Amino acid sequence: MSKEGAPQAQELDGRGLRVVVVAATWHEKIMAGLVAGAQRTLDASGAAYRVARVPGSFELATAAQAAFAGGADAVVALGVIIRGGTPHFEYVSAATTDGLNRVALDVGKPVGFGVLTLDDEEQGLDRAGFPGSQEDKGAEAVDAALRMVAILRDLRG
Repeated sequence: MSKEGAPQAQELDGRGLRVVVVAATWHEKIMAGLVAGAQRTLDASGAAYRVARVPGSFELATAAQAAFAGGADAVVALGVIIRGGTPHFEYVSAATTDGLNRVALDVGKPVGFGVLTLDDEEQGLDRAGFPGSQEDKGAEAVDAALRMVAILRDLRG
């Protein structure tokens, strides 16, 4: 894994924003780290948020769409998909990614993408923001979503 080229962390201002974190339930140990990282970052930003748990990563897009219909300014989608011995991994990964992208484009609001597509559990633990992890993808997904809210507001004038 390479963190080379990652943007420098900057202070986030989420005050006045409503964010929904939609989080899958599969691979709970990794998910616990992703959700905790997202919550830490949202707390620090001052954004109002709620966490909605869904059965799996495939269901994230539908939940994101409902969150926007309910008035969310941004959604953060968190999930874990681990490669197995069948093509199921490719189907779920592609459908999840495409679905979340479609929701973001359809509503014109940001979806922070924190869905890990992995070869094994160890890769997920190294990205879940635990002490000793190399990355905190839950926090990074929040960061991207909050920054995009500001960028989109600026572009729309």
